[in-house]
Amino acid sequence: MSEHAHRAAADEHVLDAEERAQAVRFLRSADRDRYRVAHLALRRLLGAYLDRDPAAVELGREPCPGCGGPHGRPAVPGAPLHFSLSHSGDLALLAFAGTPVGIDVEQVPSPGTAAEVARALHPAERAELAETPDALLPAAFARCWTRKEAYLKGTGTGLAENPAVTYVSAGPVPACPPGWTVTDIPVPADYAAACAVRLTRTDHAASP
Repeated sequence: MSEHAHRAAADEHVLDAEERAQAVRFLRSADRDRYRVAHLALRRLLGAYLDRDPAAVELGREPCPGCGGPHGRPAVPGAPLHFSLSHSGDLALLAFAGTPVGIDVEQVPSPGTAAEVARALHPAERAELAETPDALLPAAFARCWTRKEAYLKGTGTGLAENPAVTYVSAGPVPACPPGWTVTDIPVPADYAAACAVRLTRTDHAASP
């Protein structure tokens, strides 16, 4: 994203007041640049999909499925399009779908961080990581964590749901929670990414 930073600063007027205020809150200029680039890309793509001026796209939040508060999935009020945004390091990923969708990208953490945070995962995921060779543990953890984050973003609950509740697997193939499909996304080395999409009723009925 860094190569787009200069243009993003010049086009900051496309962002709404809340987005501009959020950008200013970042202490590091690199973080501000990445935020601007990611959110400008989101607005331009939403504008293209919805046939609107990107600056005129109204962004809001759906009600939280857990408490009903206004901090659920990001949304364009009244639009049939669902979307999700994630950025980490120098990467940003966006997902768009006709049903709720979540996407997540993370940099592969250090072995110590992976081992520490892994304690919060589903028991079966912890068991899978315990059997993973030490050299492969950080990548396996990141693979699992992005699947989980993508799913929780898609449901709108985020980390308000205990990461130990839903199993998505730390193995090579994602496990899909009922009613959802979870897919690993190819990204450069030292990153992991995944996307979760809620199945339509027809898809769900046809699944085994």
